[in-house]
This record gives sequence, C-alpha cells and structure tokens, in this order.
Amino acid sequence: MDLKQIDEEARQAAIKEIKNMFQRPGQLEKVEQYRHRVYRKKVSIEAMLKTCMQNQTDDVKVGVTKLLAATEDIKEVDEQSKAAIAQLTNVPAIYDALEAVRDENAKHSQYMTAMENLKHIFTVQSSVAKTMQWIEEDKLLHAHQCLSDLENSRDDLLFELHKLPKQNAHDKITLKRYFEKVETVSATLEKKIRLILQRTLNTVRKEPTVIVTALRIIEREEKADAFALQQQKQSGFIPPGRPKEWRKKALEVLNESVVQRIEGSKLEERADNKLWLVRDLELTRQFVLEDLRVVKSLCVPCFPPHFNILKEYVSMYHNALSKYLEELIQMGLEGNEFVTILSWIMNTYPGRELMQHPDLQIDLADVGPLVSVQVLKEMETAYLRTMERNYQDWMTKTLETEKADWINGVPADSADQYYHTSAPVIIFQMIDQNLQVTNTIHSDLTFNALILSIQQVIKYGHNYRGAIIEYKERHFRDRSQAPFFTQHIITIVNNCAQMIELAQQMKQLYWPKSKPQHYEEFSRLLDTYQKLRDEAGLFLLEEAFLDLEVHFNDLFTVKWVGTSVSVDTICVTLEDYFQDYNHLRSTNFEYVIGEAQRMVAKRYIRAMLSKRLSKPRQECEILAKKIVKETKQIKVFFEKVAPNVSSSDSPIDVISNLASLLSCDAEMLVLDLHTLLSSYPSLTEDHVVRLFYLRSDFKANEVKEKVHDAIVSKKTTVSHDKQDSIFKEIVFSDKIIWSSK
Repeated sequence: MDLKQIDEEARQAAIKEIKNMFQRPGQLEKVEQYRHRVYRKKVSIEAMLKTCMQNQTDDVKVGVTKLLAATEDIKEVDEQSKAAIAQLTNVPAIYDALEAVRDENAKHSQYMTAMENLKHIFTVQSSVAKTMQWIEEDKLLHAHQCLSDLENSRDDLLFELHKLPKQNAHDKITLKRYFEKVETVSATLEKKIRLILQRTLNTVRKEPTVIVTALRIIEREEKADAFALQQQKQSGFIPPGRPKEWRKKALEVLNESVVQRIEGSKLEERADNKLWLVRDLELTRQFVLEDLRVVKSLCVPCFPPHFNILKEYVSMYHNALSKYLEELIQMGLEGNEFVTILSWIMNTYPGRELMQHPDLQIDLADVGPLVSVQVLKEMETAYLRTMERNYQDWMTKTLETEKADWINGVPADSADQYYHTSAPVIIFQMIDQNLQVTNTIHSDLTFNALILSIQQVIKYGHNYRGAIIEYKERHFRDRSQAPFFTQHIITIVNNCAQMIELAQQMKQLYWPKSKPQHYEEFSRLLDTYQKLRDEAGLFLLEEAFLDLEVHFNDLFTVKWVGTSVSVDTICVTLEDYFQDYNHLRSTNFEYVIGEAQRMVAKRYIRAMLSKRLSKPRQECEILAKKIVKETKQIKVFFEKVAPNVSSSDSPIDVISNLASLLSCDAEMLVLDLHTLLSSYPSLTEDHVVRLFYLRSDFKANEVKEKVHDAIVSKKTTVSHDKQDSIFKEIVFSDKIIWSSK
C-alpha cells in the first residue's frame, strides 16, 4: 500500500471540493460554516474508524481463544485414540480363545430351537391331518394358525442350518422332506380361499364373515411375506414358498370372476333377435350396477381400507367391459347397432344410469376411456357411411316411384287443395329420426350427420331435376303420352317449396349457433330447391305458351289490326291453365303468375318489334290506342285471376310505355326517347329502331340518327324499374333492312 500516493489523492480530492465550494465571491462569507461542517464530518468518520478497529480486535481475540481450546481437544482425542489402539491389539488372541465358546453357543441355539419346536416336529403328521380336516370343515382361522405354527417350526430349523458356517445340503433336504406336507396344506388352503373369493359378491350378501375370515388370513400371509423379505435382506435366508403374494393372487381371482361375469352375460346373437345388442347392453348395465352397489355397500366394510376395493372393482369392470366391447366392435356392427353401442359408451356408462347413479357416484377420471378415441371415431365414420347408403337407397327408390307415377299417368294426389306428394315430409322425417338418434350420443356427431343429410338432400335435388327435365322433354315430344303433366309439375313446384320450408325447420332444430362452419352447404340446399322450383314453374308456363305460340304470332299482323281475337284467346287460354295453377301453394302461385305476366309482356313486345306492320302516323295512333286497350285487358285479366298479386310495376306496363312513342310528335321524339331510355337503360338501338319501323312517316336515316344520338347521350344509370331486364331477354338475330321512305 503506497501511503504517499493515497495522501496525494486525498489532497487533490480536497482541493477539488474546495474549488467547488468557492466558485462565487459570495461563498467566502460561509468559510466558517464550511469549516465547521467539515470538522464534524471528520470527527464522525474518525469515530466510525475507531469502532471498526475495536470490533475487529475483539473478533481476533475470540478466534485466538477458540483455536487454543481446539488445540487442547485435539491433544486429548489423540491420547484416547492411542489408548484404544493399544487395547485392541489383544482382541485377535481373545477371538481365537473363544472359538470353543462360539461352537457351544451355536449348538445351544440349535438345541433351543429344536426344544421350542419339538412339539411340532413330533406332531407334523397329526397336525397336517388336523389342519386338512379344519379346512374341509371351513374352520379356516384354526387351520391357518396350525399351518403357521408348522411353517414357523420348519423355517426356524432351516434358518439355524443356514447360520452354520459349514452347511450340509443333506440336512436341508431331509428337513424339507420331513415338512413337505406343510406345502400341500398351504396349497389346499390357498385353493379354498380362491374358491371363496370367486363367489365374493354372492357370499358377502349372505355370509360376510366368510369373506372377512379369508381376508384376515391373506393379511397375515402378507405380514409373513414382509417379515421373510426383511429377513432375507439381513441374513440372506428366505423360507421356502415365500413370498406367497396371496393379496395379489386374491385380486387376480376377483378380476377373473369379473371377466367371466361380463363374458357370460351374452345371451343372444344377431340371428336370434334384431335387438340383441340393445338387450345385451341393458342386461350388462343392470348387473354391473347391481354388482357395484354390492361392492360399495357390503364389500367396502369387509375389506381392509388399503385394499381400496371399490376402486379395484371399478377398474376390473372397466377393463373387462372395454375388452368385451372392443370384441363386439371387431365382430362387425350393422345399422343402428353403431348408435346403440356409441350411446351406451358415451352416455349410459358414464351417466346417471350406471357410474353416476345416485347409489354409486363413481369418478372415472383415473380409469381412462372405455373405448379408445380412435375406435370411437372409426365407429362414427362407419355409422355415417351406413346412414349415407340408407339415404341413397331410400331417395333413389322414392325418385323411381315418382318417375313411375309420371310415366304411368297416375293422377296427382288431390286430397288437399294443393297438389303434393309425401316424399318431402318422409325425407325430412327420416333425417329427423337419424338426428334424434345421434343426439343421444353427442352434438358433434349430430352436426356431422346433419351436414351429411344436407349433402344427400342436395344430391337428391340434382337427381330430381334430371328426372324432371327428362319427363318434360318426353312430354313435349309427344304430349299425349303424359295426360297429367301439368298436375305433376304443380306437385313438383309445391314439393320444392316444401323442401325449403322443412329445411329451415330442420336448421332451427339442429343447427348449433356456435358452429358457423359448413353453412354454405345449407345455403346450397336452399339454392338448389329454389332454382328447381323456379325452373319447374317455367316448365308449367312453357306448356301453356306452347299452345299460345300461334296467337302471339298473329299479333301485329294485318289480321290483328281489325280484331281482338288473339288477345282474347290468349287470356281465355291462360285462364284455363290458371284453373289448374290454383293447386299451387300461394307463394308458388304468385311466382308463376308473375312469370306469366313477364312472358306475356316479352312475347307481346317481341311481336311489336318483329317488323310485321308499317303504318303512317294516323294509323299508328289507332294502333297505339289498340295496344293500350289490350294492355289494360291483359292487366285486368291478371288482376282477376290473381287479385293478391301486386299489380304495381307490372311488366305489362312496359307495353304501354313503348306504345306512347307510336303517337308522339316528331318534335317531341327526342325528349320521349330520352325519357324512355332513362326508364329502361337496357333498351338497345336495335329495339328502338324496330319500334319505329311501325311508323312509316319517319325516314330510316332520320330515325337511326335520332336513336343513335339518344343512345350515345344517355347517362349510364341503374334503372329503378325492375322490369328493365325484360329487354335483355329480347334479342333478334335478323338485321333491319329499312328502305328510305
């Protein structure tokens, strides 16, 4: 330690601190205060240093004192060790001198053991006979006591031989042979106890003391096993036949009886009774419940607590049932047998009907699943495959039946005002039954079954559509072959609407709010039958308008100008068809009537634009009035046949709006054109030019120019008139050839 360096560092630190104190002139006035403060700090530090030095000095004194005391103790221990070593030098000589004493002590020990066991040595044969008689008379405690005395005598003598430095194998063999019948007695007693334990559940009801006696003997043998094993650790000697492990064997016997009871419960096969599995599982549930009741109420008081007999029995029954059920599953299940066994495993077994019964309340957390998750998944998959096959078979037969009715000319079911068949109701009843059954198992299986059902109903809808189209095409090839075509198509339309209603009801009942997945499947179902309903409704009108084709062809011809026969006939024919359409359900009827109005308007407008007439303005005004009149006639007709269908925004009004251009002034033409195009943006140049073909007072170039300008100048708008789309469906393939007038 360099004191000069430390002193210099302290001096430099002091100078630095003084510089910091007196940076300003005003601080010189406080010199005395600073000096006083530094002095007090110095005195405090010196006092602390003195205290530390005093403490260290005291500690050193104490340490030195203890070292001196330890030195004295070491000297004393050294002297005593030397004295002990000096005394031990005489021990080998004394050990050799006592050899004779040791021999005499060994002989004395053997003689003492022999004296103590003389009674048993001389009475082995009689004791064995008496013990066997007690076993036969079920006096098991007396028999076990006598057996224990015999075994103790044999084991004591063998132990004395084991302790001899020079063991004679012949002596051991002779002794064991002399006591060999003792082992026979032990085996007989063990067999007797096994027999008692095999009938534990029956015996404990009538004679619980018999079970208690057997358990007392097992407990004594367990203690003897423990003593023998401890003796083996200390001396290396273990008596013959030990450890007997009678407790372990007792549990094995109980387990064997449980397995036999489970396996012996099967009374019927599938060939004997269709409900064989239901009856088998119910019988199993009843006797397992009753057995465990007996265990809990009667066996628990009889068995020692450390046996934990209720838990042991639960584990035995659980394992035996698991093995039995897996064997049943491996044998192969059919149809609803999957549901029966799944419901039993997942609901009945762990539920209030068995393990959670008020009399049991058994916790299954420690025993694991009754059947592995993989096996459960495989069963669920197999059941869903079976359900799918059943759906396919039944729906195929249902469709074939309906097709046969169509082809064979069987009239539609008219028991109700609305034509229908029972197929939709039966299909969804079948689905409902399946879902009710799966609901007894668990919600995930029900959801999977619901999705499967939806997919099969969609598939049925596609097959249904194919059959309907085939039936329609066959009918239109020869309309005499299907006299009830209209009735059957009405039935189909009603059936499709009913399928949608029933699907919605099914969704309300079975679709969990917590599962948004697969919702597109349900949307596909609704969309499939909605489109099929619409398509079948158009098939109805297709047949009606096939009869009206000739009358629409007469519109805007010379024949039409002077008469109203065509429109009258159209209305009368439609009215005749609409009499049958009254068998449609209200929503379907409204749809068909709406489409009928649309088709009438489209056909009428097509006829108007077909260049069949060309008249001067004066005659065109008459034509416009005729068109308006016929339009009103058609609207009145539809209001008559369908008063509940809204007449606002009717497609028939489009005809009147087009007719207004036939009587407009040339000066107002552009304005009227803009008004019309703003109302119906889908109107094309071709449509408008064809309309003005009716007026011979316009030149071709003039019309085309005005129409072209109006089309180009119109703003891109979205029509608020829902009938605007009708013009997209009116397309002409021929070109206008309009000579200049």
